[in-house]
Amino acid sequence: MNYAFKPEGVCSRNITFDFRDGRVYEIHFEGGCPGNLKMISKILDGWKIEDIISMCKNNLCGNKGTSCADQLAKALETVLEEEKLHS
Repeated sequence: MNYAFKPEGVCSRNITFDFRDGRVYEIHFEGGCPGNLKMISKILDGWKIEDIISMCKNNLCGNKGTSCADQLAKALETVLEEEKLHS
């Protein structure tokens, strides 16, 4: 299933990804630091959702109190919560 998430407090304006069989694919950040975010997307492609959350959660960008990676973790936590409600 394809998801879209509007991040807060970062340069990226939108995060999209596919989630199936407990894994995350095709992560795409709109805006933000293109080189870094493309690499994050490539590295994490196919990882288990819990592993991505663990890796990305609480990574900070400067003094923003969050980062694009942290916002991805928040988006994935939302997906996990939705999955729990529907199971």
